[in-house]
Amino acid sequence: MDTSAWTLLGVFLIVLGVLAWPLGRWLAAVCDGQLPRWMHAVEKPLYRLAAVAPEQSMHWRTYALALLAFNALGALVVYGLQRLQHLLPLNPQGMGAVSRDSSFNTAVSFVTNTNWQGYVGEATMSYLTQMLGLAVQNFFSAATGIAVAFALARGFAARRTDGQGHVGNFWTDVTRIISWVLVPISLVVAIVLVGQGVIQNFDAYKDVATLEQTAYEVPKLDAAGQPVHGADGAPVTEAKVSNTQTLAMGPVASQEAIKMVGTNGGGFFNANSAHPYENPTALANFVQMLGIFLIPAALCFAFGRVVGDQRQGYALLAAMTVIFAVAVVALVAAEQAGNPQWSALGVDQAAGALQSGGNMEGKEVRFGITASALFAAVTTAASCGAVNAMHDSFTPLGGMVPLVLMQLGEVVFGGVGSGLYGMLVFAILAVFMAGLMIGRTPEYLGKKIEVREIKLTSAAILVTPILVLVGTAIAVSVDAGRAGIANPGTHGFSEILYALTSAANNNGSAFAGLSANTPFYNVLLAVAMWFGRFGVIVPVLAIAGSLAAKKRLPVTAGTMPTHGPLFVTLLVGTVLLVGLLNYVPSLALGPMVEHLVLWAQ
Repeated sequence: MDTSAWTLLGVFLIVLGVLAWPLGRWLAAVCDGQLPRWMHAVEKPLYRLAAVAPEQSMHWRTYALALLAFNALGALVVYGLQRLQHLLPLNPQGMGAVSRDSSFNTAVSFVTNTNWQGYVGEATMSYLTQMLGLAVQNFFSAATGIAVAFALARGFAARRTDGQGHVGNFWTDVTRIISWVLVPISLVVAIVLVGQGVIQNFDAYKDVATLEQTAYEVPKLDAAGQPVHGADGAPVTEAKVSNTQTLAMGPVASQEAIKMVGTNGGGFFNANSAHPYENPTALANFVQMLGIFLIPAALCFAFGRVVGDQRQGYALLAAMTVIFAVAVVALVAAEQAGNPQWSALGVDQAAGALQSGGNMEGKEVRFGITASALFAAVTTAASCGAVNAMHDSFTPLGGMVPLVLMQLGEVVFGGVGSGLYGMLVFAILAVFMAGLMIGRTPEYLGKKIEVREIKLTSAAILVTPILVLVGTAIAVSVDAGRAGIANPGTHGFSEILYALTSAANNNGSAFAGLSANTPFYNVLLAVAMWFGRFGVIVPVLAIAGSLAAKKRLPVTAGTMPTHGPLFVTLLVGTVLLVGLLNYVPSLALGPMVEHLVLWAQ
């Protein structure tokens, strides 16, 4: 890495820490219900209208059922909006109804905080669908993740208990998280983005004259605006010539803000954060990266306050930061190294005054390699999935880094809420393994880790690898799965592996070389997204309930410290060993082999 890359990484982490610290204090206050009186007064009519007793804590099963019902209803609403958008207002382009399989996939995607997009946003979704369906779920899904993190933190923090396993009130948590965390932060970020040039309007699309005539190939669409596929399953294209260009409009900034702050990642436009209307400047790019990491980092500080020992939050944040920094260094180095086949032809790929050097394929010149690589690491470490460069165009090792960050379980900062509770699951496993090595009953934050917690921890850790590997095996074994591959060989395998990894770990980014908007992939990926989200959340809530029902033990001379460098090292090792070991054979078949082939030719 050159000096500019180190500088950007350093400035990013410093600004992140400065902003996350006070936000962590506020998140802890929201978790504990320590709000100003006027906020309670604002909430009161909402609770009365919904017949909710805000201070009545729920058993973990009740909390989980409320969470599942809330998200299932959200999926039905998003599905209905897509199917009926041609009959609804705020549709100046006359977008037709979205197909059933695509609507199903998109509804599950946005409800699970995945935001996988098999459709072209500006050619498929009306303004109403974008705002009332997708943007609203950006708030709801993010609030769901933070609520689960709150519930688990309360389980660890509980000192006196009636043994009932109560973890808080889901409806209260969601209301407060949306009202006093997500909306205010999103409003500030949206205003900053508008100031940088992100559009926000309800205008019809605008046709502007171009300086030259343009000939191009476009996917052929059916009457519903969906891509047409041939008998072999490959997308059908048609040639066009034009003297004009259509510029898509819409309420972009408002959706862009919560897309980042809520680690959602679904773009208003198909090009996502590579589109100049979503991410126009280097400053906007920096703000968006900060938005992605802000709440996940702040939740670590909040966790330390909730459990009464801020050092515990520092340890979790340190483990996340170490893995992230190593990933960024590896990714930037891989992209700056360039393509060895170009070097063999005598092409100069070194960075200089007149060129950026390295592998610039698929990257925006206004960001360059360093900012593009950092964004790729941020968005895949944090389960956001927004992209400002095409990961499909990265070098084999450069493309493997985002893949590995997702396969670790999205615990390196991770999604809002999900990153914290995912890392805590690994922390439970780490203290259990340490207890086995020294022959003591494992404890974490004063709570004994026993058989029930380990079984639930194992379930939470194993569900996503099972979904990824079984889903990938199915996709490469059937004609419908192989038909979507744009690049044969090892890279084509990587495209499928990346798609299933992204879906099951609720990231939403793609290698972009896979034609996934087909009934087969829409259903397969939707199943992976749903169970990848709630198949982890339910065991985590069960762990929270089990811990809340236990007495908190005092610290003794024999208690293993869980806040120092030794524990951070143990935690990092556990994440790397357990989180990644399941995927080594599949990585060897994809990006590793592709890298060896690239350098051997």
